[in-house]
Amino acid sequence: MFNLVWGFAFVIVNFALFLVSYRLFGRKGLYAWVGIATVLANIQVVKTIEIFGIVMTLGNSIYASIYMTTDLLNEKYGAKAAKQAVWFGFFSLFASTIIMQMVLVFIPQETDLAQEALKQIFGLAPQIALGSVCAYLVSQFLDVYVFSALKRRFPDRRQFWLRINGSTGLSQFVDSLVFCSIAFYGVFPIDVWWQILLTTYVLKFVISVAGTPVLYIARSFPAHSDDKPDN
Repeated sequence: MFNLVWGFAFVIVNFALFLVSYRLFGRKGLYAWVGIATVLANIQVVKTIEIFGIVMTLGNSIYASIYMTTDLLNEKYGAKAAKQAVWFGFFSLFASTIIMQMVLVFIPQETDLAQEALKQIFGLAPQIALGSVCAYLVSQFLDVYVFSALKRRFPDRRQFWLRINGSTGLSQFVDSLVFCSIAFYGVFPIDVWWQILLTTYVLKFVISVAGTPVLYIARSFPAHSDDKPDN
């Protein structure tokens, strides 16, 4: 029960920080949030928890906020801005992975306390990073494409919810399938792997649906002074 209650609080904090980042820094804040969320999601994902007997990984809530971010960028600034955010997140993940793998190679001093902890967190990083990169690029660009297509088909401002959840529902399923197949297949028993796959998708999608009012709030924010329209 504690994990469930704490999970609700965790999601609320993620949403609140997402809104604060956009409100304070405008479009730049959204790009920054993508970088932060991409890196933190791939650290959190190495931790598994259990709620009502169901095994799931952490990182789902903050990862779902990346879809929220690109959808908001697509809605307010266009597909070009959303694609730029996707590449920004990719670079953040790539750079952090390379740097941390190099950190692990250093020979620790005899009294060092960090090496083993870092190995526990980043020891699976190559496999997880490969799954993350593949899933991230495929699903995020799919999300941008589907959102843009839905925006042309359902352009009414009141249909924002349809564009958000329609694009996210499909792209997050692809993301979960690709990521779990590369990162976790063979690492966990098959029954645990299926639980992680299904719960990862369902949880991320539920969080994204719950984030719909958050995106309506974000869309209502006035233009930031530093925001400039794309040429």
